[in-house]
Amino acid sequence: MTINRNLIRILIADDHPMFRDGLRAMLQESENFKIVGEAANGSEALTLTRQSMPDVLLLDVSMPVMTGFDVLRELAPLMHNVRCILLTAGIDRAQTILALQLGAKGVVSKDSASEILFKSIHCVMDDQIWVSRDFVPDLVGKLKTATLSSALEVGGTGLVKASFSELLTVAPEKSSPAAETPRSSGNGANPGKFGLTVREREIVTAIVDGQSNRDIAITYGISEYTVKHHLTRIFDKVGVFSRLELAMFAIHHELSSQVRATTTGPQS
Repeated sequence: MTINRNLIRILIADDHPMFRDGLRAMLQESENFKIVGEAANGSEALTLTRQSMPDVLLLDVSMPVMTGFDVLRELAPLMHNVRCILLTAGIDRAQTILALQLGAKGVVSKDSASEILFKSIHCVMDDQIWVSRDFVPDLVGKLKTATLSSALEVGGTGLVKASFSELLTVAPEKSSPAAETPRSSGNGANPGKFGLTVREREIVTAIVDGQSNRDIAITYGISEYTVKHHLTRIFDKVGVFSRLELAMFAIHHELSSQVRATTTGPQS
């Protein structure tokens, strides 16, 4: 029998036995995962995580003894090695932001299909952040207004001093060959920082503002397909993999402010 040593080791933490059973059965259908433990409350989750050091901790928000947020606070020193995905039956935007502040790598609804959960696990294993697209504008808004670098009071337990730029993946300035050597997209626009054309920089600014593909298409009089094509090229040039990472990258490198400082007319 061949042993797959590349299995993703997962710890399940939820206080509902039926949900744990269902989640375990679902994960065991995949050849990529190995269940290393199960916890029925927050205290058990904390103990088992420290003992087994799983690759991924699937953590319920609402549990007895310690909530998911309490567990995240206690596990903060281990978050570089343990990737936590918060499982929730319902979580608002403020709680999502708090979860990311505390070191969670993803937030997934318990109503999600198995395909979504599997994708989120692989996403965080690639050191990316997994959140609903609907939450991106709020996350970006937090960055733009405060960058969360100032200390925030969290539940009376102390101060969280880490900024979003430390908690979320921000592509380095030379994260891809394309980012090192500016290039033109061939639409006649002058290439800017990271080889982005004027139109691409306008789309980056729109992403930072939380606009959807449809909003961007309407604003610039282009099709949604064209918007997607631009985003694919932008992702490749700056070395990111999601809209949230792109927004983070743009704010970090002040790309959107550069566009606003040099407003241009409509292009094709």
